[in-house]
Amino acid sequence: MPNTPAGAERTTLQKILGAFADVQPGETRAVLTAFFLLFCVLGGYFAVRPVRETVGTILGESITSDTWIWTAVFAIIIVPVYGWLVARVSRAVLMPAIYAFVAAALAATGIVMRADPQNVLVGRVFYVGISVINLLLVSVFWSFLLELFRSEQTKRLFGFIAAGGTAGALVGPFITDRIVERIGISGILFFGATLFIIAIFCQRALLAELRQEAPSADAAQAAPRGSRGLGGNPFAGVALVFKSPYLLGIATFVILISSCNTILYFEQLRLVKEMFSNPEERTQMFARIDFIVQTLTIVTQLLITGRIAKKLGVTALLTIVPVMVMIGFLTLAGSGVFLVLATVMVLRRWGEYAFIRPGREMLWSRLDTETKYKAKNFIDVPVYRFADAVVAQLQDGLKAGGMGPAQVALIGAGAAGVWAVNGWWLGRRHDKEKDKVA
Repeated sequence: MPNTPAGAERTTLQKILGAFADVQPGETRAVLTAFFLLFCVLGGYFAVRPVRETVGTILGESITSDTWIWTAVFAIIIVPVYGWLVARVSRAVLMPAIYAFVAAALAATGIVMRADPQNVLVGRVFYVGISVINLLLVSVFWSFLLELFRSEQTKRLFGFIAAGGTAGALVGPFITDRIVERIGISGILFFGATLFIIAIFCQRALLAELRQEAPSADAAQAAPRGSRGLGGNPFAGVALVFKSPYLLGIATFVILISSCNTILYFEQLRLVKEMFSNPEERTQMFARIDFIVQTLTIVTQLLITGRIAKKLGVTALLTIVPVMVMIGFLTLAGSGVFLVLATVMVLRRWGEYAFIRPGREMLWSRLDTETKYKAKNFIDVPVYRFADAVVAQLQDGLKAGGMGPAQVALIGAGAAGVWAVNGWWLGRRHDKEKDKVA
């Protein structure tokens, strides 16, 4: 995008946007298009996410636990495949292709589920597919935008554009909650597919908008780099992680997140299945949980996260949530009621979006480019999903051996305690490096 004329007059829309971000004349349409693009992507995903959880209740804990193994396998496979595609295919082509594939898959699943809602095979394929593909959706979006916006523009505009994703993640489950009883689970899948189709048009409109602008020197240089990709060995991230105690610490942090999340997740499936016999009612409950989480996240991101990071550092961001989850597990062990479980689930997911995710991203800020892309991708995708699968199988085995929900909750409390210590160590190390640079 070109530089903005210093004396350009602002329109009413630009003045309104100026209350939220430093949007210059000439950038308005591109910024709004990018905002709605991310809105549609995350809105579509979070609209169908409650359906995935409902499918989990239909499959049952044992089958869902086994399905997580396949999720881990495909998550591991997709890393080199995605790396190969990024190295050879322009994201301007790859991005709409991925969204079109997701839309087609959701629509096909909706057609089958309308005819046979209890189809176990389709349910398992859908569950695995949506769990794997969601890892790429946001990554592809930001890769695309980094090719189109200059470095100076990213600092001014990306915060506002990211708010489009948060808004989509809020609106998606809200709509699902309101319409699922009328249109059913298959209708929700069609709705999600529609949002991904709209995302394709937004992406093409954004690209056309930016191509109309006179390219700056920076943009002219950025386009060839973006089309070539990073190159190199797609498996290099594995070696980087095992060579660094710091990266191993981040990997351990992710494994502990997964462990606590998995224990809570399967308890949630069990209790929701016991409480609601109707799949639409289960979907409605999961949608309401998503809506509460996203509402809390927006408020926290606007009012609290930045202040905590500025005053207390990354250490606070990485330890607040594990401590809350540990207390929640201990409470759950003594009660075992759904309200307590739902509260702990909301606290964990809200805390991950509002505190853990920003803190985790800050841990990578002072590392080199290859580490940020390759090692981070390895930890965020296969390590996370492999931990999901292993903990799910362990939990399944413990329950089969006679361990009750209270004992499982105590194990979760122990994992959360280790998670808090690990987060404290990582945060302290990051903050010390920051002080050295300062």
